[in-house]
Parts: sequence; C-alpha cells; structure tokens
Amino acid sequence: MNIKLSDHFSYGRLLRFTLPSIAMMIFTSIYSVVDGFFVSNFAGKTPFAAVNLIMPVLMIVSTVGFMFGTGGTAIVARVLGEGDRERANRYFSLFTYVAFGLGVLFSVFGILLIRPIAGLLGGEGELLDNCVIYACVNLAAMPFFILQLLFQSFFITAEKPQLGLAVTVSSGVTNMVLDAVLVTLLPQAYKLVGAALATAMSQVVGGVVPLLYFFRKNSSLLRLGKTRFEGRAVLRACTNGSSEFMSNVSMSIVGMLYNLQLIRYAGEDGIAAYGVMMYVSMIFSGAFIGYSIGTAPVIGYHYGAQNHPELRSLLRKSLSLIGAFGICMVTAAQLLASPLARFFVGYDASLMALTVSGFRIFALSFLFMGFAVFSSGFFTALSDGLTSALISFLRTMVFQVAAVLLLPLIWGINGVWVSIVAADFMAVILGMSCLVIKRRKYRY
Repeated sequence: MNIKLSDHFSYGRLLRFTLPSIAMMIFTSIYSVVDGFFVSNFAGKTPFAAVNLIMPVLMIVSTVGFMFGTGGTAIVARVLGEGDRERANRYFSLFTYVAFGLGVLFSVFGILLIRPIAGLLGGEGELLDNCVIYACVNLAAMPFFILQLLFQSFFITAEKPQLGLAVTVSSGVTNMVLDAVLVTLLPQAYKLVGAALATAMSQVVGGVVPLLYFFRKNSSLLRLGKTRFEGRAVLRACTNGSSEFMSNVSMSIVGMLYNLQLIRYAGEDGIAAYGVMMYVSMIFSGAFIGYSIGTAPVIGYHYGAQNHPELRSLLRKSLSLIGAFGICMVTAAQLLASPLARFFVGYDASLMALTVSGFRIFALSFLFMGFAVFSSGFFTALSDGLTSALISFLRTMVFQVAAVLLLPLIWGINGVWVSIVAADFMAVILGMSCLVIKRRKYRY
C-alpha cells in the first residue's frame, strides 16, 4: 500500500513509512562499522586510530549534504502541502546544484589543508601520514557523499523511501565488497588506501544513482530540471537546516576534543576505544536519525496544510515510539558490549577491556539521545530553524564540551564516557522545554 504525505498516520502507518529511512541510516552505519572492522583487524591499530582521528574533519565537510537535505526538505514538503508542485521541483533542483557545487569547493580546499589540520589534532609521525592518506582519498569523493546525504532526505519527500533504502544498500554493499577485496588482498602498506578507496567508491554510487533517477522522468513527486538561483530560498534552506549543520559540525568538533582528552588520559588506545564506541553508536543513533528524517516531510506537509490535529498526533506518537526505542537500545548495548568490542579489538586484551567498560557507560546515552534528535528535527520540519539550531548547538557545543572538559577532572577516563550521557540528559530537558514554549506552532 502506497503511503502518502497527506495521509493520517496511525502508529502502524508511521512505522511503515519511517522504516525505510530508519533501515537506511542503520545500514549506512553498519557498512561504516564493517569499514572500521577491516581497518582495525587487517591494517592495524595505528591506521584505525588515524581514521578515527581524522573522521570528524571529513564529517564537518559533509554536513553541507545534511543541511540542504533536511533544510531543503522542510521547504519542499511545505510547498507541496500548499499545492505548488512546480515551485517545489524548482527548489529541489536549486538545492541539489548548490550543494554539489559547495562539495567540489570544499573538496579542493580540504585536500590542500588536510595535513596541517591533522597535525593540529595531535597527529604525528605514522599517525599523521595515515590521516592524510585516508582523508585525501575520501575528500576526492566528497561532492558525491554530500549528494548521497542530501538525497536520503529527498527520497522520502518524493514518497520513494524504499528506493532511497535500495540506493543506500547498493552503496553499502559496494563498500563491503571492496573492503573485503582491497583491504585483505593489498600489501600491508596499501591496506589503508584500499579501505579509503572502498569508502570513496561507495559514496560515488550513493550520489550518482539518485542523480540519474531524478534527472529522468519518474513516478515520484520530484524531478531535477531547470531552475534559477534564488538567494532567499537558499538562505531559508540553510537556516532551516542550520540545526543539522550545527549538530554535525559541533559533534565533529566535540569528537576532536574527545580525541585530545583521550590522548591525554589513555593515549592511542583511548582513541581506538572511542572509535569502536562511535562505530557502534552510529548503528543505534542511526535509528533515531532515520526516524527523524522519515517523519520530517510528513510534519512539514501537514504544517504547510495547517493540519494541527495531525501535527499533535504525530508528536505524541513519535515521543512514545522514541521512548520505547531508547529502552530497547540501552538493554541491547549492555548485552552486546563485550561481543562488539571483541569484534573490533579482540587482538588486544587491555584495549578490549577499556572499550567494554567505556561502552557500558557510554550506552546509557541512548535512553536520552532519541528525544534530543527528534525535538531538533521536529522544529526543522516546522521551518523553525532557529529553535532547532539552538537545541543542537547547546546539546553539542555547550553541554558536551562542558561535560568532556569538567567530568574527567573528577572521574578520569570514565568522565569522558559519562560526558555524553550528561549532555544528552540536559538536551532532553531543553528539547521538552522548547516543545512546551513553542506549542502554538503545532497545537492551534
């Protein structure tokens, strides 16, 4: 049964509609985990630490895709709700072209500046060289990765979430197969290059396939075509998506800060352990992000149609589902901490023990993370980018930074793991407060 944005959403219909985007984000996380597995087990601990040290920089560059995907989706979905399909397609084309152009620009400057940036993050000697190698290969494919992130949101707005999932699976399978071939078969000196090439080629698949689909005549609500530059529309998309942009940039900056603290308290092992937690955390947080991406076009559509009863219903159901997801995730994380650590770093007993103990603490954040992610995404869908950005900014750049700087002074290395739990708890209080204060946007 084809589910439309204009439908009334029961719990079952809401889950069916968002399941492809949830699966899409989880699968994206899984193939990143597989990437980490091959680097750690075949290339070695130092290349694995290098990947995790430089990854926040790559994620900062890629946030353009998140910004235009989520911010542009809010605008396009609202315009569709107002009944103007031609303008919606014009905006869709504009956001796609601008995002790709920025991707090319950032890719060039990133390659030129990556060595001094890696040095500032603490990279030295072999660790620094590995950071530069991995980053340069991935930066070359960055414009296509930006498109992949953008289209993940727009496939849902186009009422083709299953197609978006298929593209993500294709991209992920490309990465996994190439990892298995290149990392295992290439000489030791080139294994990290092989992992980087596998990731880059998967991103090309994820960006090019949607381009081919949307440029051709298709059965979705959206199609790429001629447009004109409209600075005001681009600015609105950036404003609406500023929360996701701020969230990803802030998380990457905080990730760098975590790495600096971990070098101080646990050395290279600390970075490797944190890398394992980030890979695994991506799977769990991917469910929350996927749900938020999946519901955003629905919320935006009904906001454009001024259907306030449906908006209230969507909010109530979403909060209930996220709470249930969070409880299940914390339970699963506690049970799987040891097997997951063994999967990545079972070759080093002390590193594995550090990873298991840290992950059991870190995993408590899943109880609160979903509410923080959804509350920010909810306001983005309502075209209230300022409130959404405020939640994201305070969650990452204020709560997390303060926690990761102060709590290790009390609990040492455990304070680093506790900091994300404390920050997400504060973000939940902030998000719920904003929902109460801004209730006129969706209640009346």
